[in-house]
Amino acid sequence: MALTHYFARQLPSELAGLEDLAADLLWLSHAGSEKIWQMMDAKLWGETTNPWFLLESVSETRLEQLRGNPVFLEELQKQLAKRKAYLECPTWFDATHSLHGLGRVAYFSMEFGLGEALPIYSGGLGILAGDCLKAASDLGIPMIGIGLLYQQGYFRQGIAADGHQMEYFPYNDPTLLPVVPVRDPSGEWLRVSVALPGRELVLRVWQATVGRVPLYLLDSNDPVNAPADRTITGSLYGGGPEMRLLQEITLGIGGWRVLQQLGNDCHLCHLNEGHAAFAVLERARTFAQQTGQSFAVSLRATRAGNLFTTHTPVPAGFDSFFPGLVRHYLACFAGECGISVEEILRLGRLGDGADEPFNMAYLAIRGSAAVNGVSRLHGEVSRRIFQPLFPRWPQEEVPVGHVTNGIHVPTWHSAESDELWGKICGPNRWRQTTEVLEERYRQASDLDLWEFRMRSRMNLILSIRRRRKCHCSLLGKEAEEMSSCSCVFEPNTLTLGFARRFATYKRPDLLLHDPGRLLRILSNPSAPMQLAIAGKAHPADGFGKELIRRWNAFAEQPEVSGRIVFLDDYDMRMAKELVSGVDLWINNPRRPWEASGTSGMKLLANGGLNLSELDGWWVEAYRPELGWALGDGREHGEDPAWDAAEAEQLYRLLEQEVAPAFYERDSRGIPTRWIGKMRESVAELTGYFSTNRMVRQYTGEYYHPLNVAYLKRSAKNGARAQEIEERLREIALHWKEVRFGPLSVETGETGHHFTLPVYLDEISPQWVQVELFADPATGEGGKPFCLPMERAEPLAGAINAFLFRATVPAGRPAGDYTPRVRPFHPDLFVPLEANQIHWYA
Repeated sequence: MALTHYFARQLPSELAGLEDLAADLLWLSHAGSEKIWQMMDAKLWGETTNPWFLLESVSETRLEQLRGNPVFLEELQKQLAKRKAYLECPTWFDATHSLHGLGRVAYFSMEFGLGEALPIYSGGLGILAGDCLKAASDLGIPMIGIGLLYQQGYFRQGIAADGHQMEYFPYNDPTLLPVVPVRDPSGEWLRVSVALPGRELVLRVWQATVGRVPLYLLDSNDPVNAPADRTITGSLYGGGPEMRLLQEITLGIGGWRVLQQLGNDCHLCHLNEGHAAFAVLERARTFAQQTGQSFAVSLRATRAGNLFTTHTPVPAGFDSFFPGLVRHYLACFAGECGISVEEILRLGRLGDGADEPFNMAYLAIRGSAAVNGVSRLHGEVSRRIFQPLFPRWPQEEVPVGHVTNGIHVPTWHSAESDELWGKICGPNRWRQTTEVLEERYRQASDLDLWEFRMRSRMNLILSIRRRRKCHCSLLGKEAEEMSSCSCVFEPNTLTLGFARRFATYKRPDLLLHDPGRLLRILSNPSAPMQLAIAGKAHPADGFGKELIRRWNAFAEQPEVSGRIVFLDDYDMRMAKELVSGVDLWINNPRRPWEASGTSGMKLLANGGLNLSELDGWWVEAYRPELGWALGDGREHGEDPAWDAAEAEQLYRLLEQEVAPAFYERDSRGIPTRWIGKMRESVAELTGYFSTNRMVRQYTGEYYHPLNVAYLKRSAKNGARAQEIEERLREIALHWKEVRFGPLSVETGETGHHFTLPVYLDEISPQWVQVELFADPATGEGGKPFCLPMERAEPLAGAINAFLFRATVPAGRPAGDYTPRVRPFHPDLFVPLEANQIHWYA
């Protein structure tokens, strides 16, 4: 399909290329890229940070001035040359020959946080998705993004004079966003359609550019649709269950149809959370249509190329829908698949209960070949959550791995940080492997690091003062109050940051548990602190809104005297200012409800330190020389007494450990203990907790092996998938007849010798595995012991029955080991595709 730019005005030839810079959402995150837009219109840039809007808004007179401005033209050519060099330079993927042959990766997400120029995100899930696309571009991974173009996006926040949150829903005018309509070869706007009850839903397709990676966004606001259907992509996470279901049908089914229309043969489908799980059904339907196979065989073939990443730490967090709603909206689609809607329902439910909801995470699991959580701890939590799908399997063997999240460092480090990193580690450091950066950064001097942090803190304070002045002006404050905005915060004071979604489990009021104690900590004359707070509460979350009001009320008390500022309308732009400038980031969720968390990672490259709950990513990152830990590493539920204990621990850490480390100085005025922690934190953690490492890990551990599996299963119109499907039907039919004979154990000098008769009914022995299983040895932790038993001679007088033997060291009692039998084949994903298991009783 041919793609053409949409641009409403003709630029002078001398300014050719400006629209390419404006459209590239990756390029906007590069340090120095904003210079050209500041030269064009500094005021408008400062208010919007949207270059596409600038190009549509500046006057013809200004364009004429710019076409004759040699300084501007030189900067334009400089940036165009840099971008061209970026797009043409060899990448990590190009140089990694073992990955050659990897097909395209379709990355589906309900939201993408790529910058304020394209406000179609609400929080961490979208930021992660946006950073993932940027890293894929840096590394050369052949990725394609699929999402929705919302007419309103997520709400914008204001704070009233009494401290209450107010919500605003500004309209996203697509002509003023860095997106262009996708055109087919005839020049017509590309559209796809999805059958809904009694009508067709038509979806327009837009494209955003993220360096080398295209992002296709679907939009239901087409005049041919019914008024109600035009609002499906009206707002992110807006409306009730019916609207959410329609959005997820649009994303999953409509999104895969876009890829087909564009001729993109994606071998891999990566579901960023379960919202897009309907894509696995549409992918299977398409395969069936192309090959003539049944839907069951087609799902067996295509699931080999599907990966599901779950971000949810509690079962209630998964999207689920009443079966009647699913029947209503997916009956037509089921007919297109050649199956009943009840078969679709079975893919998303545990049992056959008439009223059991349809769970999108279950659908994603049953349509994928691999599942992962987003931190090591979250992988453990997810195995516990999904245990019911794998009855009688040990929790440790529930098939959920983990890839810990990361952040796109070039997006989140400041200009000052970029300059320092460049000085120490050279250019292009985030486009190749990052492991070599650690030792280089350790060579930075104490003086360089401290001066860098002083500049970064001052930049944040200047930004806070500007924002505070704007806020007070909106509220109609008196001149005296307005003047005080110019001296909010002090440049040499330890600056704390807390910016989160104001949800209950994140405990945004933990610091406020004892207001008097907090005030004493902040106003300690020998070791003062100042606190910047930001965050939104969901419009329907009354408790979260009350917490925001409480913080604002506390900050407005005269005795606090400007030591706390609540910054309204937390977004990516503000987040970058905060993570670039604060000295210490505080994060205190209720363990284990922080699946990963990435805000603390964003501080790393900028030299900030973390004081965080031992949850999510910080469990993996924490060591005493890198920062501070809160909690005891265990789960306590919603226990007010434990919350009080952790609040006390938080206050004590600030008073007795954080403050001394920051304020104890050497003869040059440098806090050497603080700088020591900072150097180790930045050097050891920045490269690992980056999307550079994350995307390389996804590619090596998931994309590449799933690509191989998909090609094998889909070859010859899915012949291998058909064989697997037939074998699995045989296993399901005969599994209840599989049984064990009496176990024989002999202990000798070489160990325990196990011999076990196994009767397989009519199941081929090539499709089962008999194993010895043992829990981890006492005190050792780790993974369970599992040893395949060797198939020996057939049992005399029996059909399809064999002796199985194994020998294990005698270091543990023979009774620790239990035989079991399960489905097995090298081409089979067990227990994802076959969860049957028998244990020797």
